[in-house]
Amino acid sequence: MREFIQVDPAGLYLPLGVRSQGADPAKLARQIARHGTSLDGMPPVEVTRGRNGHLRLNDGVTRATRAAKLRPGESIPAEVIATLPNLNVTRTPRVGDTLP
Repeated sequence: MREFIQVDPAGLYLPLGVRSQGADPAKLARQIARHGTSLDGMPPVEVTRGRNGHLRLNDGVTRATRAAKLRPGESIPAEVIATLPNLNVTRTPRVGDTLP
């Protein structure tokens, strides 16, 4: 069953790997130039719910970063695609920790 929630993008943990450093600066600049501060029509980011309910991004690092940077404190839609109660997602920084 699909679960959609509203989340503060700054509080989402980044995925492991290359995106653990945050959004690609060039892609972020393109999104800002194209969409500005608007979040209208933005597809939900995909997240995994881990231990203690913490959320890790699977898809949408750049969208979450743009929202956190340009609309701080505003929630965005997220789809929970997996719940793994034993997964520690807190090993990577949060989106808000890597804002340019």
